[in-house]
Amino acid sequence: MVTAVQSLPRPPEPVRIAVAPRPPALRHLGPNWYAAVMGTAVVASAGAALPLDVPRTVLTGFWALSAVLLAAVLAGRTGHWARHRDQARAHLLDPAVAPFYGCLSMALLAVGTGTLTVGGDVVGEGPAVGAAFALFGAGTLVGLVGAVAVPYLMVVRHRVEAGSASPVWLLPVVAPMVSAASGPLLVPYLPPGQWREAALFACYAMFGLSLLATLLILPMVFARLVHHGPLPLATTPALFLVLGPLGQSTTAVNKLADAAPGVLDAPYAAGMGLFAVVYGVPVMGFALLWLALAAAMVVRATRHGMPFTLGWWAFTFPVGTCVTGAQGLADRTGLVAYQWSATALYGCLVVAWAVAGTLTLRGLLRGELLRAPR
Repeated sequence: MVTAVQSLPRPPEPVRIAVAPRPPALRHLGPNWYAAVMGTAVVASAGAALPLDVPRTVLTGFWALSAVLLAAVLAGRTGHWARHRDQARAHLLDPAVAPFYGCLSMALLAVGTGTLTVGGDVVGEGPAVGAAFALFGAGTLVGLVGAVAVPYLMVVRHRVEAGSASPVWLLPVVAPMVSAASGPLLVPYLPPGQWREAALFACYAMFGLSLLATLLILPMVFARLVHHGPLPLATTPALFLVLGPLGQSTTAVNKLADAAPGVLDAPYAAGMGLFAVVYGVPVMGFALLWLALAAAMVVRATRHGMPFTLGWWAFTFPVGTCVTGAQGLADRTGLVAYQWSATALYGCLVVAWAVAGTLTLRGLLRGELLRAPR
């Protein structure tokens, strides 16, 4: 008798799920991360410029946080260049990324200004002045190099298509304007005579350099909007970058006029004070016009699903420069309207910082902001 032996069914093989390797954390850490440093530092320096009863501990906290962020981003960017040089070179050759190298200069300068105006409460006046000089020197050197190198790459190496002008193009050329606004704060600490006079005129030269370069770019940006329509949703916040050279140049002329007495002869010092009003009043008027236009475009983009990106930090530093510009005019003219404007803009700055900071921290913890851009 033959019995049939039935073979037992084989157990199913385990299902293997392929998991994509996680990209290195620093590979896509671009220069746009310096914008978070700028936006944090300006909350401290702009708050110190206002005649409000803002607690110094709060302003000191923002300055300390900006210094920590600067150190962290500098370390991350150094690791990026050391380990991912191919990606770093690709950033330089990308016309959408290369202009953000101007943010390095402005981050150094913004933290330096905060160190001088707020940080002295913590580290003392002597160390604060020394650190401010070091950050100003490094930031100015990087800014001047970037103001030449990035436009050079745009002409020689980048493939820029017609109708692709962006407010981001302003970033490298506005960095010297930040130096022009920061430098006058250091003039009193220089030896009297030639040193102070040379520093004052050097700041005026950087003011002119940045202003004329801005006047070349702004018409292209507006022409792009008129002929090709709104910016893509993700890049709409970049419209606020136009406020940067407007507010910063107004701040610069007022700071230069404040530093002129005792450095220049009376006619020139008085002329600088007059120029600060004649220039600053119409420029701040245009800044308010552009602020309304940019805000309307952002509202439109939000209704259409504008996603969060690091570009949201454009809502902070440029608005902060308008705060210091309006307050400078308030101090010089005595008009309460400018003081109200500066206070209202500072409120908007704090809200924008809170929103951008919260969403940046969330995106960083989730790893979304360290992935390759789409």
